[in-house]
Amino acid sequence: MSDPQVLAQKVGETMFAVDVASKDTMGMELLACEPGRAVMRMEVKALHLNGHQICHGGFIFTLADSTFAFACNSYNKNAVAAGCSIEFLKPGKLGEVLTCEGIEQTLSGRHGIYDMKVSNQNGEVIAMFRGKSAQIPGTVIPE
Repeated sequence: MSDPQVLAQKVGETMFAVDVASKDTMGMELLACEPGRAVMRMEVKALHLNGHQICHGGFIFTLADSTFAFACNSYNKNAVAAGCSIEFLKPGKLGEVLTCEGIEQTLSGRHGIYDMKVSNQNGEVIAMFRGKSAQIPGTVIPE
């Protein structure tokens, strides 16, 4: 495929179709998969709440990590997380819709750096996540 946008979209659709963790377990939606960028969202439900009755940080991390996966695989070169960190800024609350936008900051050789911003439906930033990707052999879609 010569069009990078079409390729990225196809990669996103292919990965999401079999992503049981993001789609089925977490109830996430893939809104966009473009070269070096992805957007996902998830509604905070009762099953996501911790003992403080706010969204468990692990679920916010998973939303960011999943978005990171789609952004760094968008070139149809298999990529995995080599490291990541997250800063929690505000709690996610029951009924809120969290959207994560992930954007490539740099891609050099086999390694990339990606920033994820998780916001609620009011545009308030809930968390910031930075991931480092490492390309491994193979492709998502056979070439």
